Amino acid sequence: MRVLGPVRTDGSVNGLSSAEAEAALRRAILASQEVRRPTEAVALEEAGRRYLANREALGLKTGTLSDYESYLRVHLIPFFGERPLNEIGLELIEDFVERKRAEGKALKSIRNYLGLLHAIFAHALRRGWCAGNPVAAVDKPREQRANDIRYLTAAELDALVGATPNNPLGQLERVLYLTAAMTGMRRGELLALRWQDVDWKAGVIRVRRTFTRGQFGTPKTRRSSRAVPIADRVRAELRHHCARSAFTDELDLVFSHPVSGSVLDPSKVRKRFQAAARRAELRPMRFHDLRHTFGTRMAAAGAPLRAIQEWLGHSDQRTTLIYADYAPDLTQGAMWAARAFGGDDRV
Repeated sequence: MRVLGPVRTDGSVNGLSSAEAEAALRRAILASQEVRRPTEAVALEEAGRRYLANREALGLKTGTLSDYESYLRVHLIPFFGERPLNEIGLELIEDFVERKRAEGKALKSIRNYLGLLHAIFAHALRRGWCAGNPVAAVDKPREQRANDIRYLTAAELDALVGATPNNPLGQLERVLYLTAAMTGMRRGELLALRWQDVDWKAGVIRVRRTFTRGQFGTPKTRRSSRAVPIADRVRAELRHHCARSAFTDELDLVFSHPVSGSVLDPSKVRKRFQAAARRAELRPMRFHDLRHTFGTRMAAAGAPLRAIQEWLGHSDQRTTLIYADYAPDLTQGAMWAARAFGGDDRV
């Protein structure tokens, strides 16, 4: 939307008439279609490094910056080389996509590479380093969403908990698994959880930080800072864990190493979790599937999807919709199907 000028009122010589407004609009459209000439020849490698420096100065999370640097160094620079931005067109970008598909890269990864490339061109366009953004015209590869999600039944969760070793670390991770499955918190959020974040009176856990790539930081998105309800079983297990832990000050980590009080290694947590799942004879699963367990169980209990979105910290409600099929049928379809077809043998 753009203001062309004031409207001329009846009897006034000031402002634009309808004809003058239309002419001004045509001029504005033509001006917007003019090809911008780059002010300097900048290669993709240099443009990418300038873009990352800009994002870092604006406070982009360290983990995201690390991912972008990896995409640029490992994928974009080796393919596009030192070509100036204005020599990179639609066909070359499509060749890049085909190359990555031939290498067996996941479609989500390829979309991530294209997302960074688009951002680099958009940044360069604003600074006059290129005449356009060819990535905008690329048909992004579409990934088929899995129709099924992995989650644990109540019996499977009990089997997982029962398969943890009977030692201080195993006792701690038993509570960790239960808390993950009954709050939907991410692994990094659980490892960064402090006792001050457990509000016993309100019956919630306040998610305020995360631990990723060896560093503590703020949660993934703005919505990821949230409060999640504590089920009675989790409350009891956390109180018991607090009673036997040597690290219970407000700033101590809830799931700290039982001897040192330091943060647990996320990779080792994942490996021990998978080992416990194998001992419990569960089918292959990920720690993240505990988060799906929370989403499906809350949906099946009739919790509103909007509330589940808030508890899980999803930025987009479409992400939460994967749990919609597990919610009770509010349309009472089974009853209507029984009325329509039950006991009727006629075709």
